[in-house]
Amino acid sequence: MTQPIATPGDPTQDLHRLVACEYCDALHERTALAPGERAVCVRCGGALYRESSRAYRRLLPLVVTALILFLISNTYPIVEMDLKGVRTATTLWGAVQALHADHMTLVAMLVFGTTILFPLSEMLMMCYLLVPMARRQMPPGFERIVRGIRQTRPWGMIEVFMIGVLVTVVKLSTMAQVLPGVALWSFGALVVVLAAMLSFDPRDLWHYLEPAGADEVPPQLPGNPSP
Repeated sequence: MTQPIATPGDPTQDLHRLVACEYCDALHERTALAPGERAVCVRCGGALYRESSRAYRRLLPLVVTALILFLISNTYPIVEMDLKGVRTATTLWGAVQALHADHMTLVAMLVFGTTILFPLSEMLMMCYLLVPMARRQMPPGFERIVRGIRQTRPWGMIEVFMIGVLVTVVKLSTMAQVLPGVALWSFGALVVVLAAMLSFDPRDLWHYLEPAGADEVPPQLPGNPSP
């Protein structure tokens, strides 16, 4: 994959054509890239941005798929345990309730936030942006929603929860018969879909509201919807 270097920009030009390196704060002028290319900082070599039109085209289907998998994962049991003829099953929400009932409220809130609240919030915000954008329309509050996605994204830890469940299943299998539930497989698929979603920087959504032939980087403040 080629890696064209973005050259330093002139400070007097329009701000919307400048991009700052998040590693060393150097300013560069953003230029168009060919498919598969990315721009790197000439000072520190850090990645500035990449051409992501292919990723954008499959982003909305990925978000819809993630929402469906998320609904399944929170509706059906994660695991079923059979101990001497007594079978018990639990869902993710049931695990949160059990933690709260055992007076581990802080842990319950942490599990609820990192596995339900923040991942669901990001998916809903992505849908809020992508559905109008599919019709080339600027959704209200575009800038605030993009910032919200970037702030909530680090708190979504479904993959950590998945690892914890797998470790627990392995340990419990020595004491009882453990049957993976539908939600466990759904969680596994959800982790893969979310990984594909996380590869797309929500800041790049600005670019896809621009009409053909416009500058590569849209203004920092929301303007009128693209025609």
